[in-house]
Amino acid sequence: MVDAVVTDSLRARLEPLIPMRQRRFRHPGRRRTGGRATLEGILFVARTGIGWNQLPTGLFGASGATCWRRLAEWHEAGVSQRLHEQVLSELRAVGCLELPNALVDSSHLRALKRGDHIGPSPVDRGKLGSKHHLITDAAGTPLAVILTGGNRNDVTQLIPLLGALPVIGGRVGRPWRRPRRLYAARGYDHDKYRKLVRARGITPVIARRSTAHGSGLGTVRWPVERTFAWLHAFKRLRTRYERRADIHQALLSLVCSVICLRKLILN
Repeated sequence: MVDAVVTDSLRARLEPLIPMRQRRFRHPGRRRTGGRATLEGILFVARTGIGWNQLPTGLFGASGATCWRRLAEWHEAGVSQRLHEQVLSELRAVGCLELPNALVDSSHLRALKRGDHIGPSPVDRGKLGSKHHLITDAAGTPLAVILTGGNRNDVTQLIPLLGALPVIGGRVGRPWRRPRRLYAARGYDHDKYRKLVRARGITPVIARRSTAHGSGLGTVRWPVERTFAWLHAFKRLRTRYERRADIHQALLSLVCSVICLRKLILN
C-alpha cells in the first residue's frame, strides 16, 4: 500500500518538472505515452531487475524502449536531480533530516556489460565492476550518490561527493549547503583529503589505518550501510546491466527520491 502511495506522490512531484514537448501541427504522429504509465514501468524495472525489453507492455501501457528513452530524457534535462532536491527540501521543512553530521561509504557491484565507469574490481578477482559512492545525513537519508569504476579508490571520491551535495531549502533563512562533521571508515584515511575537507569548513571524523579496531565510529556510521541495503533492494541497482552510466545514474537518483518519499510519508 505504501508503494502505491509513493508512486502517486512521486508522479505528482515529477510531472511539473518534466519539460513540455510541443506536438507538430502537421503530421503530429502518435501521442506520447502518459507519464504515469512510464513512471510505473521504470519503477517496475528498477524493483525487479528485468530487462527493458522484457517489460510487459500490456500491464503498464508503456514499452520498455519507451521507458528507457523517457528515463534518458529526464536525466538529460536534470529532472531526476531536481526531484530528489525537492523531496529533501520537504523533509527538511518537517524536521526529518539530521544534517549536522554526514556519513559516507561505498559499495561495489558487478557490471555484466562493458560501458562507461567500469573497471577491474580489486575485490572480485579483477572482474568488471562499478562502485556506488553514497553520502547521507546522520539518519541515513540519501543526499547524493555517484557512480565510478570498480577500481577507483574510495578516498578519491570524497571531494566529488561533497561537491554533489544539493542545496536544501524548506525553511526560512539560509538553505543548507554542507554538514558540520563528516564520518567515514578507514578507507578514507588520508591527510591530504582531511585538509581538503577542512578547507570546506567541515570537520572530518575518519578512523585511522593501522590502529586497533574499536574506534566506536560503527555506532554512528551504520545508517549509511542500511541505506545501501535499501538501494540494493531495487535489483536493477544490485548488479549493473546498463552500458550507459547516465541511465544507471538516473535510476540511482530516482530510487533515492523513492527512499526519501517513503520516509516523508511514514513520518
